[in-house]
Amino acid sequence: MAIDPVCGMEVDPKTAKISKYYKGKMYYFCAPSCKAKFEEDPEKYLEGGPVGME
Repeated sequence: MAIDPVCGMEVDPKTAKISKYYKGKMYYFCAPSCKAKFEEDPEKYLEGGPVGME
């Protein structure tokens, strides 16, 4: 299982419909809103880990 870098939810890479390739790694998301937040500031989520939904 992969971890959504925005909210921390477990996501199955085999069935995930939402993903983003960033800096040589594939990230998987539970919802379009998490992907959108990640795209706004990827480093925020990669450095500090999931921060949950605000």
